[in-house]
Amino acid sequence: MANKYNSGDSRTRSSVSIFIVAGLCCFFYLLGAWQRSGFGKGDSIALEMTKSGADCNILPNLNFETHHGGEAGIIDDSDSKVTVYKPCDPKYTDYTPCQDQGRAMTFPRENMIYRERHCPPEEEKLHCLIPAPKGYVTPFPWPKSRDYVPYANAPYKSLTVEKAIQNWIQYEGNVFRFPGGGTQFPQGADKYIDQLASVIPIANGTVRTALDTGCGVASWGAYLWKRNVIAMSFAPRDSHEAQVQFALERGVPAVIGVLGTVKMPYPSRAFDMAHCSRCLIPWGINDGLYMKEVDRVLRPGGYWVLSGPPINWKTNYRAWQRPKEELQEEQRKIEDVAKLLCWVKKSEQGEIAVWQKTMDSASCRAKQESSGVALCKPEDADDVWYKKMEPCITPYNNDGVASGDLKPFPERLYAVPPRIASGSVPGVSVEAYQEDNKQWKKHVNAYRKINKIIDSGRYRNIMDMNAGFGGFAAALHSPKLWVMNVVPTIAEKNTLGVIYQRGLIGIYHDWCEAFSTYPRTYDLIHANRVFSLYKDKCDFEDILLEMDRILRPEGAIMLRDEVDVLVKVKKMIGGMRYDFKMMDHEDGPLVPEKILVAVKQYWVGNSTSAQ
Repeated sequence: MANKYNSGDSRTRSSVSIFIVAGLCCFFYLLGAWQRSGFGKGDSIALEMTKSGADCNILPNLNFETHHGGEAGIIDDSDSKVTVYKPCDPKYTDYTPCQDQGRAMTFPRENMIYRERHCPPEEEKLHCLIPAPKGYVTPFPWPKSRDYVPYANAPYKSLTVEKAIQNWIQYEGNVFRFPGGGTQFPQGADKYIDQLASVIPIANGTVRTALDTGCGVASWGAYLWKRNVIAMSFAPRDSHEAQVQFALERGVPAVIGVLGTVKMPYPSRAFDMAHCSRCLIPWGINDGLYMKEVDRVLRPGGYWVLSGPPINWKTNYRAWQRPKEELQEEQRKIEDVAKLLCWVKKSEQGEIAVWQKTMDSASCRAKQESSGVALCKPEDADDVWYKKMEPCITPYNNDGVASGDLKPFPERLYAVPPRIASGSVPGVSVEAYQEDNKQWKKHVNAYRKINKIIDSGRYRNIMDMNAGFGGFAAALHSPKLWVMNVVPTIAEKNTLGVIYQRGLIGIYHDWCEAFSTYPRTYDLIHANRVFSLYKDKCDFEDILLEMDRILRPEGAIMLRDEVDVLVKVKKMIGGMRYDFKMMDHEDGPLVPEKILVAVKQYWVGNSTSAQ
């Protein structure tokens, strides 16, 4: 019996030992997984979200709706370690750091140098929050915003007087009304576009992306939208006060920009159509330098529209109050440069002329070489950031566009872009591109659970600060919104040309500097790994203050990055008048990448409180 008892006791101890060892193994396995997940780096909010159960992807106490105004609640600065950013002086309400009027006047006026980007040195940067003007309200939803802008948001009446007979803009009570007119289309942009559509195939998806140079208040782009054409409009910050600001308040893509001495911040062969409606750009000067720059960004088969002087000068020289000899010479220079660029004139009716860029690259190259014209280096075609325009012609590139491989829109949104199919983006295969699209569809579906109104029309102007191949914008595509796809100048791969071949728009930019736009011009900003990208390049504070400058009150920010990076960002946002939450990646808490969502509180100038 004793032996029997001892044998049973030994078996019991052995079983207990096995359970203990197994338990320790499980514990250390889970501990390792926990450490790899990044939770040990301070992500307590994400951990709480995980503990909350099945609804961990919902943010019930983060309000994305707009309330149009009101002030309540003092900023909580109880955490002494958090830097509280104070409001700037109200005089900076419409501050554009790299197009500051005072700084511009210190630069030469020749070739519009003074209207180009001139960013402040480090010691002149503002480290405060740009206030909204008193009475600021959320813009009207599209399409009402196309026709009406609240006066309080951009209280400038000069254009209502200066452009009164041209039907640009009218002041009515507490709103501006935009009848859709322009200098060259006082009867309305719709009728003007109908004229263009009699020559240019606007209706069938062949023309999707357009460039409007010297856009005014962007009525041309505003009325192209319903025809499924998206226009990138630009105009300088000049005596026509706030024209780009009006465009963005209307919900039309636009940036502050000018044709001066620097290349436009767009890739080669990007646009299906370029347009100048009495834009006052001297196209014939410097051997057609500006026309050569338009040619660089115009795809083979694309169209260039020029309306207004000098077109039809024989009839209009008296009305324009210019010598007919001067106008005749101006048009001759334009015609000569167009022939050199292999642009074929398709139409000239009234004051509107339309050229089409040839798709026959071989014969065009032979013609250009025989004429002795200088050809640019092909590798420089997309190298544009702060690079001077050159008096050379950009040669055709073997990326499939010249052979007609570009699909009509909307098919081209998910078709394999010619730049990918031809291997023009080093290291990116067709399979990798398709996998990227798949991932962004999954990410955007997760965003829809986080922010249920993301594509409801609440957000019209959206920015993607590190757009990659444009997967975020493609997955979010809707007639209710548009996305400004930004490709950072330091990005590992130059993908902006791919984005345009998808029928989307975008721009190159360096996030160590201010963006070329007015304050409060975007409703939602998405940033995928932007802070990791710029970690050793510039201060996170500068990037966050710029994001705050261009985001509307009650707008939203969605950041996707490594947890240790987002913990630093979250601490800064805590002092910038935002409501915010950090949460897990959609694949669960073991993924070190997290999502930080923030909503900007409503506050205006001379206000010490926020709602």
